[in-house]
Amino acid sequence: MGDSVWVSTSMPYLTPRERGQSDAWGAEAAARGGKGGQRIVRAGEVPAGEEVAALLGLPIGESVVVRRRIIEFDGEPCELTDTYYPADVARGTPLAERGKIPGGAVTLLAKLGYVGRRVREDVTARLPCAEERDALRLAPDAPVLTLSRITLDGEDRPIQVDMMVMPAHRQRLRYEMRIG
Repeated sequence: MGDSVWVSTSMPYLTPRERGQSDAWGAEAAARGGKGGQRIVRAGEVPAGEEVAALLGLPIGESVVVRRRIIEFDGEPCELTDTYYPADVARGTPLAERGKIPGGAVTLLAKLGYVGRRVREDVTARLPCAEERDALRLAPDAPVLTLSRITLDGEDRPIQVDMMVMPAHRQRLRYEMRIG
C-alpha cells in the first residue's frame, strides 16, 4: 500500500453483496489496482470484555463470537479488525469459524435475517501497543486511528461490533450524510 493515503467510506461494508460479488474489501482493493485479503487469526467464542459488552448491551463476560483478522493490501498488513457478534446471532454459523465467508459477513448476516439499519462509528487517534505496532509494521512513534462501529438492526438491537486499528498516516475516513 506504500505511504499513499487511502480514502475509505463505510457504506460498502454495511451493504449485503449480490450473489457472485466479492466481499467489499476485495472490491475496494481491486478498484485501487491491488489485491485485498485477510488472515483470520482467531474465530470463536470468547467472554465479552467491558467495551464490547457495553456496545452489544450484554453483561461483561457473556459469551460473544469474535473474528480477529489482519487485513492486507497486496500482502501487506493495513488494518487490524476484531468483529464481535452476540452468541445467539453467530454461534454455529460460519461467523464462528476461521474460513472465508463468500460475500462477507454482512451478506451472511442478511441471509440469517439480521440486517443492519443503523450504524454508529467512533474514531480516535492514539499510539499503538507493541502487538499492534508489530502486526502493522509501524515505526515506534507512528500513531494509529481506531474506529469502533456498532451495527443495529431495525429494532435497534446490536448485531455486530467492529473494532479496527489502522495506521493514521495512510488513512482518510470519508463520511457522507443526507439530511431530510
